[in-house]
Amino acid sequence: MEQQYETAIFAGGCFWCMVKPFDTQPGIISVVSGYTGGHVEYPTYEQVTTGATGHTEAVEITYDPAIIPYEKLVETYWQQTDPTDALGQFADRGDSYRPVIFYSNESQKKIAERSKDVLQKSGRFTQPIVTKIEPAQPFYPAEDYHQEYYKKHSIHYNLYREGSGRAGFIRKNWKEDK
Repeated sequence: MEQQYETAIFAGGCFWCMVKPFDTQPGIISVVSGYTGGHVEYPTYEQVTTGATGHTEAVEITYDPAIIPYEKLVETYWQQTDPTDALGQFADRGDSYRPVIFYSNESQKKIAERSKDVLQKSGRFTQPIVTKIEPAQPFYPAEDYHQEYYKKHSIHYNLYREGSGRAGFIRKNWKEDK
């Protein structure tokens, strides 16, 4: 019996901080940091950070839907981002850090749209949910030194996650009792 893996692509600010929350869940095959949504083939980090390529830092997740459904991935995504900030995420500003759910098919689109609507109606945030939901575009893996950053450079990763404001925002806004 052949495995039927699927992919999901999420942009939520710095890709370093988007890997670990997915990578540590059952059913995740791989989480790759990279770039998507731009107009240059095989962009480099240096090119993307100029804003001239149109790319957004993102993660491409390969997962086993028999173990972890796409709905769970979307739920995890929301809990890693500030869905009310369209101009970047936390300390990272600009289009290359914008929050986007990139869907690969109509099912993913419907799940993402439904989830966004539920989040908006939940009252968890007083500001509108502005995260975009867009069709997936070519995904280009980032340079090796960006991959699994939380494992390779755990001290720097943890300091960055706190210092950027992401960790505090998540603690404040995504408590189970909200």
